[in-house]
Amino acid sequence: MHAGMSMAATPESEMLRANRERYLVSSLMEEAIASSQLEGASTTRRVAKEMLRTQRAPRNLNERMILNNYRTVLRIRDLVNERMSIELLCELQKEITDQTLKDASASGRLRIPAEDDIAVVTSEGEVVHQPPPAAMLPGRLKVFCDFANEEPDDTGLTFRHPIVTAIVLHFWLGYEHAFVDGNGRTARAVFLWYVLKHGYWLMEFLPISTIIRKSPSQYGRAFILAEQDENDISYFLQYNLRAINLALDNFLAYVREKQQELNVVQAVAAFSSDMNIRQRSLIAHALKNPGFSYTVRSHMTSQGISIVTARNDLVGLARRGLLEERREGKKTVWISPPDLATRLKRPT
Repeated sequence: MHAGMSMAATPESEMLRANRERYLVSSLMEEAIASSQLEGASTTRRVAKEMLRTQRAPRNLNERMILNNYRTVLRIRDLVNERMSIELLCELQKEITDQTLKDASASGRLRIPAEDDIAVVTSEGEVVHQPPPAAMLPGRLKVFCDFANEEPDDTGLTFRHPIVTAIVLHFWLGYEHAFVDGNGRTARAVFLWYVLKHGYWLMEFLPISTIIRKSPSQYGRAFILAEQDENDISYFLQYNLRAINLALDNFLAYVREKQQELNVVQAVAAFSSDMNIRQRSLIAHALKNPGFSYTVRSHMTSQGISIVTARNDLVGLARRGLLEERREGKKTVWISPPDLATRLKRPT
């Protein structure tokens, strides 16, 4: 497992250092979208990412779910020094379910005895899990929080790998089903909180829910098999470890691909030695997507930079003739021209 590796001097880590915020924003968007789709959000990845990139308001309940999840996973970075508590769990669930529940009072609180008829069912209506009674939740979740707050034993006597612990927390919170809704998304947020808290920074770049989304039945089956076998969570551990390794492989392949693209751009854009890394990355994207529209807000969001810096990047590329500046109503857009590769070869 390399999710906690340092940024050594490799092509992949050099790209991570140079493009950290852009890759991070993109990965967190993918995680938010896929995690919400696992819970029933029905919208395409393209439309969802366009909403997040341009920061437009959600148009429906599905988009609201995704926006809530994105805001939550972004916020996890600010919570890594917090201790786990029932209050923090409720806070996460409240943010995840904001303006999405029929009963708004169920947002940000644990289940109550009147809701003890809640159950996890298959698409055919078969009950596969009956959560513990609501009256038991405060006591059970205190044990959960104590476990989450334990410092890992690094003596080797009773060592428990932090990734394994995070997966256990994911399963445990799903089993408790502490809330009327948002349990899966809250559990995956707790998983991210724990791994980041314990130094596994690369996990933030791995949208694991995109892997789970490709095999949701196996994800659900891992829960079911564990419960049917006296809560032996080996099934769930194995499934999640495979998903993490696959997500890590996909991400490193993505970084290598971007390094190759950047090498091409650097070669053909050698005449523009003052072009910054953000501009070169945008040009790499523009080469693959002729006709693509960029805005100050989308570039700002993708790169994690200020609005002034984003505008300067785009204006600078337009002045070089590498983007075409246009007005669309009240806003300015910059378009990737179809002959961009030819333009790059022209001397300034």
